[in-house]
Amino acid sequence: MSRLTILFLAGLLAACGGPPTPPAADTARPVRIVSLDYCADQYVLEFLDRDRILAVSPNAEKDFSYRRDAAKGLRTVRPIAEDVILLKPDLVVRSYGGGPDAAHFFERAGIPVLDVSWASDLPGVLANVQRIADGLGEHDRGAALVAETQARLDHLAKRSSGKSALYMTPAGVTSGPGSLVHEMIVAAGLENFQQQPGWRSLPLERLAYEAPEVIAAAFFSDRTNHPDAWSPMNHPVARDQLAERTVVSLEGAWTSCNGWFLIDAIEALAEGSDQ
Repeated sequence: MSRLTILFLAGLLAACGGPPTPPAADTARPVRIVSLDYCADQYVLEFLDRDRILAVSPNAEKDFSYRRDAAKGLRTVRPIAEDVILLKPDLVVRSYGGGPDAAHFFERAGIPVLDVSWASDLPGVLANVQRIADGLGEHDRGAALVAETQARLDHLAKRSSGKSALYMTPAGVTSGPGSLVHEMIVAAGLENFQQQPGWRSLPLERLAYEAPEVIAAAFFSDRTNHPDAWSPMNHPVARDQLAERTVVSLEGAWTSCNGWFLIDAIEALAEGSDQ
C-alpha cells in the first residue's frame, strides 16, 4: 500500500469515525454553582436547573428555607473555604455564608462571587431579584418572577382595610418604619401599630391601654428564635394580644430572608385581616 493511500485512509477515518470537537464553554454562564447560606440557596434553587447546582448550604432543607423541597437530594457544603474550593465551582453565591471576608478570599482564589445584597424596600427587593438572576445567567427567569410578584403587589395596592397591625416574634421584637416588615404591613393595606422606626421591643406600656386590630405573628411555629430567658413576649400584656386579637401566622420561611417570597406573607396578612 502506497504512502499516499495510507494517508488518505487515515484522513478518511479521522473525518468519519473520530469524536466531534467539543463546543467552546460559555464562560458568561456559570455551570458549577455553590451557595453558602440559606438566603443564597433560595435564588440558586429558584433560578437554576439541578445540573448546574454543585452544592447548597447545610440549611437548604430546613423549615426556614423557602425552597426547601427543591433542595432535596442535592449535595451540601459547609461555608468553609477549603471545602468550597475543593469542589472547583465556577461561581459562589452568598449572603452571609463564609463570614465577612469570604467574597475577597474566593475572588483572590480566582472564584467569582455573587453577593445577595440586602434591600430596604420592596422595589429594592425586586431589583435585587433581577440582578441575581442576571448574575446566574437567567435573565428571563428573573424577569418573569419579578413581573409575577409585581402583579401580585399591584393587586393588593387596590385595597386598604384601615386596620392597624403589630408585628410580633417569640423574642418580643417588633418593627416600625424603615424596615421591610413595615413595608410588608403597608403593602397588605394595613397601618403599622408600631410607629417608632427600626427594630424595637414590644411597646408593653402602650399595649396596656391601646391595642392593634391584627397581630402579625412570625416564627411562632418554628423552633428557632424562642428564648428560654425572660423576654417581653412572656409578659401577660403581650400574651393577651395573641389571645384577644386577630392573629395572622407568618411562616418563618416567608420573612427570614430578603426575597420575592415576602409576597406570600403580605398576601397572608391582607387575607387574614379581613376575617
